[in-house]
Amino acid sequence: MRAVAGIGDPGRGGADVAKTGNIDAGYSVAELTELACVRNFAACRLLWVLCESRMQATQTKMTNWKGNCFLTFGRRQAIRQILPTGLIAFLLSASYAYAVDELLPPFGFRWNDSMARVDAVLHGARAKIASREKKDNREIWAVEGLVHPGLKRTLFTFKQRALVAVELQYEYPDWSIERYNQRMGEIRKYFDEKYGTGKLVSRSRDTDTDVIQTLVGYQWTVGATMLELFYFSAQHDSLVYRTISVDYKAL
Repeated sequence: MRAVAGIGDPGRGGADVAKTGNIDAGYSVAELTELACVRNFAACRLLWVLCESRMQATQTKMTNWKGNCFLTFGRRQAIRQILPTGLIAFLLSASYAYAVDELLPPFGFRWNDSMARVDAVLHGARAKIASREKKDNREIWAVEGLVHPGLKRTLFTFKQRALVAVELQYEYPDWSIERYNQRMGEIRKYFDEKYGTGKLVSRSRDTDTDVIQTLVGYQWTVGATMLELFYFSAQHDSLVYRTISVDYKAL
């Protein structure tokens, strides 16, 4: 596993907490960009399993909205301690380009790596490919077992059998909304300092159904690559699902 995820700190900074306000509260409903509308957030499926009779309409809406809500979830032991700067260092350490105008995907991969190479590296790291889905001209692998605090799953996207996107999905079951808000502020601040002020691509709070959904997203374009940071939450009564995702994409 060290061969894949043992990545050093790319530099200093990112430890100060950005004061961004409460993510889950006070947002007016804003029109989502086309990018945000095709996000892969599977929380409504989780809530549907827990309260099927009340969630059919919401799941249908979310399926149409995100387009590829296909993952099923198991329970994960709560993460008790997270180093304040560990996530930021992990996300950025493998993201520097050979040239100044490009980001590299995490875990030491390269854009256009073949499926065979990615499969071999994952096998060597003892990570599990939980599912494979073909969508249009792309294939998406949902991978579990890449060890890092809070990392629930990683999505590898291939086009013509070559790697074109990697999405890291983080969940912290025992965290409050304040701690999610804090972490979003830390990551966003670090990215802003490295790549300029990120573009707000989504900021919405949907209360049209009995599932309250919140989506906040930022985007950075670096040459021929794109970096995205998203927070998503879905709440139904006492049931709450939250996730932070960081996406690396080759354009």
